[in-house]
Amino acid sequence: MSVTIYHNPDCGTSRNTLAMIRQSGVEPVVVEYLKTPPSSVRIVELVAAAGMNLRDAIRQKDTPYAELGLADPSLSDAALLDAIAAHPILLNRPFVETPRGTRLCRPSEVVLDILENPDIGPFTKEDGEVIIDATGKRLV
Repeated sequence: MSVTIYHNPDCGTSRNTLAMIRQSGVEPVVVEYLKTPPSSVRIVELVAAAGMNLRDAIRQKDTPYAELGLADPSLSDAALLDAIAAHPILLNRPFVETPRGTRLCRPSEVVLDILENPDIGPFTKEDGEVIIDATGKRLV
């Protein structure tokens, strides 16, 4: 199984996650999910594999979440999936699948837990936060 990232190139967390995957020596399959949204079935599979529920996989910030009334706890998963299908930006990102598991990588360093080679050497996020120092010690 290869590594797959459901990626938004406009998202810093997603870019940092992709950079860590590449620094581990893997060139992942990159799915720009806003251009090529996963099917509802695929979303359910990703969420389940990550050990989450669908509601936890919905992004609220900078999305039509509030306008669509998605905070309503009575909404079914089918209704939530319909909203994501209509507005893929509602799917939180980045989801990453590896042979070691599937995770929603927020924060981005969560990806280190599922990489086959998590010893990627020093890594600093785009915002300057050091994740792994020069000695290889994970700080976060």
